[in-house]
Amino acid sequence: MTFLTTQALTRSFGGIQAVTGVDLDLRQGEIRAIIGPNGAGKTTFVSMISGRVEPSSGAILFEGEDITALRPWDRVLRGIVYTFQITSVFRNLSCFDNVALSVQRSLSKGRAIWHRPDPIEVQAAVDSALSRVGLLTRSAELAGELSYGHQRLLEVAMGLALQPKLLILDEPTQGLSEQEIADFCRLVKEISAGATILLIEHNMDVVMELSHRITVMNNGALLAEGSPDEIMANLDVQRAYLGT
Repeated sequence: MTFLTTQALTRSFGGIQAVTGVDLDLRQGEIRAIIGPNGAGKTTFVSMISGRVEPSSGAILFEGEDITALRPWDRVLRGIVYTFQITSVFRNLSCFDNVALSVQRSLSKGRAIWHRPDPIEVQAAVDSALSRVGLLTRSAELAGELSYGHQRLLEVAMGLALQPKLLILDEPTQGLSEQEIADFCRLVKEISAGATILLIEHNMDVVMELSHRITVMNNGALLAEGSPDEIMANLDVQRAYLGT
């Protein structure tokens, strides 16, 4: 089934057209990669889906409902979770506390505003999220003391703790070692059993390993869509992105 649809989604900043008329259909359970040169409009596009950037025109449908005007935090409550291209963690809080903030938000869904989550339930959910990204043993460390790559993984843990239906990952492997990238790919495959994933990624090995389909953007517009093999064979993609 079609899970997320964008219809002629467009965003301009002054006289600069960052995204122009992009139509995208994302199926439930799919891992979709969005690739393209720097400045292609990828981050602006997913920022409109998450609600961080307001479209100039066009529409966004999620699970059959128009969410174009929905506020970012209301989209989170509906299950749309975005991890930032530039790491956004609370540096002066421990890894545990960073993830606990997301867990408490998730556990509060549908409950009275004065409801306090069970500390045992919070502990279990935080430990689970940190364990999935390989940071459980660093639970007590301050987020600001982690390497950049581990901060990226912490942010993924914070996203997982929100129990996403749609998880948007913006350059998630940036700063990770080769082994950490391999572990991350295994994690994404595991996550995809229960969530749909939209992935912006420059590491083509990661894109080819994970993606069911690939969307290619160039100069703010849709250039091509297809399977990994179709995209690799596409001459327009090779000229615009792969440099041949």
